[in-house]
Amino acid sequence: MSEDIRVTGGEHDAEAEREFSWRARSVGLAALDTDDAELMHGWRSDPTVAHHMGIWPRSLTAMRERIERDVEDDDRDDFLILLPDSTPVGHIALTGQNIVDGTARIELMLAAQHRRHGHGSAALDAVVDLAFGELPMYRLTAETHTDNAPALAVLARSGFTQEGISRAACLHRGSRHDLAVFSLLRPEWEELTRPRAWTT
Repeated sequence: MSEDIRVTGGEHDAEAEREFSWRARSVGLAALDTDDAELMHGWRSDPTVAHHMGIWPRSLTAMRERIERDVEDDDRDDFLILLPDSTPVGHIALTGQNIVDGTARIELMLAAQHRRHGHGSAALDAVVDLAFGELPMYRLTAETHTDNAPALAVLARSGFTQEGISRAACLHRGSRHDLAVFSLLRPEWEELTRPRAWTT
């Protein structure tokens, strides 16, 4: 997870306003589309993101194909994180959705110039509210490098509990990295006193 909760950089040309699928206190979420491939490619090529997410740059064609494949995946929902003026600031996804068990994973990536403005926390809270308020999820998980302080802070701020460490679980640039494993359960979300996404 990258602020980077699995976080990034790049500007998007001004476009017609995107339709928000879901709103949060300071951002909106719009369904990811294949037209967003170039934007996503630029973000994922950011060295900080590559380090925290343990990825390496792929071609634009591969990114477009991945988005096309993911759009057809019923077990995941991908969103662009947008400011009220439709400026894209990142990507968030609810992946590995298992409706029977009520489980899913969250991935978050923010553009470099939009970090440390609270957008990661707002988007994370919004997707958590979607998972527990509109979907029958009971347990959400997220992972990030144990040295990714911004992501650790975002997860804690949103009510997630670190439940363990996956030792040496990620190989990146010739080194093994530990991953912090976080979770949030429905009863814990119900006890949170913050406003829900649908009340903003």
